[in-house]
Amino acid sequence: MAEWIYFIHPLRDNFAATMSDEERDVWSVHFARFQRMLAAGEVILVGPTLGSVNTGIAIFEAPDEAAARQIMETDPTIASGFARGELRPFRVSLLRGRDAGHPRAGLDEASAADAAGG
Repeated sequence: MAEWIYFIHPLRDNFAATMSDEERDVWSVHFARFQRMLAAGEVILVGPTLGSVNTGIAIFEAPDEAAARQIMETDPTIASGFARGELRPFRVSLLRGRDAGHPRAGLDEASAADAAGG
């Protein structure tokens, strides 16, 4: 299954510190949705950047771009208009616990050949 990342861009700086009650409610639903997706094995990683610019990221699996876009567009924060989503294909190249001790872990064949000088 393909990996995807989407960025969640709130519409203003300092969003986490200045949320209205309505925004806080939507973000609670958003977080609960990610908890369900994690339990179902669909999510790899989610979280926000800290500081005055609170961009969120979600790394997840979906079979194709249409399915990935559907996941992003139905995120309550995006569907409600409180944030803008940005979707991109993604590849987890190195993952703690999965790739430790492998000198070429995460490299695709072309990168491995380049690293080997061929």
